[in-house]
Amino acid sequence: MTRGMLAGSQTTLRRHATVAGIGVHSGSPVTLTLHPAETNTGIVFLRCGLGSQRDREIAADFRCVTATEFATVLGDRSGPAISTTEHVLAALHGLGVDNAVVEVDGPEVPIMDGSAQAFVDAIDQAGIVTQAASRRYIKVLKPVRVGKNGSFGELLPHGRGLRIETEIDFDHPMIGHQTFAIEVEPATFRRELARARTFGFMRDVAKLWSAGYALGASFENTVVIAENRVLNADGVRFPDEFVRHKAVDAIGDLALSGAPLIGAYRSARGGHKLNHAVLTALMADRSAWTYVEMPEIARRSRGHAELTAVAAPTYGPDVS
Repeated sequence: MTRGMLAGSQTTLRRHATVAGIGVHSGSPVTLTLHPAETNTGIVFLRCGLGSQRDREIAADFRCVTATEFATVLGDRSGPAISTTEHVLAALHGLGVDNAVVEVDGPEVPIMDGSAQAFVDAIDQAGIVTQAASRRYIKVLKPVRVGKNGSFGELLPHGRGLRIETEIDFDHPMIGHQTFAIEVEPATFRRELARARTFGFMRDVAKLWSAGYALGASFENTVVIAENRVLNADGVRFPDEFVRHKAVDAIGDLALSGAPLIGAYRSARGGHKLNHAVLTALMADRSAWTYVEMPEIARRSRGHAELTAVAAPTYGPDVS
């Protein structure tokens, strides 16, 4: 990992930036604005545009996940508040932004072109600034694994930073078996992951529409796969774009840990539900992780990062 990702200080945005698009499931127009935030805020979603109802603040926290069927949905006791959070979270985490308010005036984050690129561009437009507070990481101490019906996900100890290893296996000639591995840091996220788009099968469209999903899906925001070809005129952006997008989703879902992870995440035939299950299992096992900080003085004097364990809170996460 580079210093840009494993840094000693927290970061936020220099100014706000706005993007507008439609919700991939609702098909409704939606505007998203990224705002700077104070130290130790983390990532917070602000759901506005609720008419006579008050705006709702929802922390980007695994305990706030209310659904994972076709996207990661966050909510609270009042019910779901914001859907399809994974791509903007992946962009924020991939570029190393610790504190931000994500204001959304609709029920889901806009899908844009189906990738995280529009959110990377918005973050670049806003700029990233260092804050006067130490960054705290969650360091994985021992393996935690969840598996079911041939799928599995696991978090493992890893020397520095976050490593993602994803594997997919579709009985389809355009996808088949694909694997991808990456050390997540800003340069690699921009180059290898940000442009990878969500994908879907033409054979599933009618079923999704009848269930109220994918009402906003189109060739402009989804890689659409027919029986023997990709229907998009521009084809795919990477030969293995499908598994790369699974890595993007995993990064976004793992960002709900509340602090950057130092560990390796491996998944096979997984998705949002599995990502959330593994993260929940990790946080429920207090012996499997610890908080660490990287003192700025060590980074400057030695020319490389040195991690120091800090005292954990006396209470554990509220996991049912």
